[in-house]
Amino acid sequence: MTGLVKRSVSLDGHRTSVALEPPFWAVLDAMAQTRGQSLAALVAAVDAERGERPLASALRVAALDHALSAEGSRPGG
Repeated sequence: MTGLVKRSVSLDGHRTSVALEPPFWAVLDAMAQTRGQSLAALVAAVDAERGERPLASALRVAALDHALSAEGSRPGG
């Protein structure tokens, strides 16, 4: 299995880094492209809606939701 890939982002003027597995980054990149936004803008949007969930977890869930939507599947459906 491939290790984590760390990317740096700026959220609310503060630099932070997020480490995710490459397949998650690939889905997030595709998700951002589909929405016509940068990866940084997508990460900021997920950050704004994540509540108490850690950012890395929120990004993984967003990527999973996007991937399942793209194939027409939904968890529990």
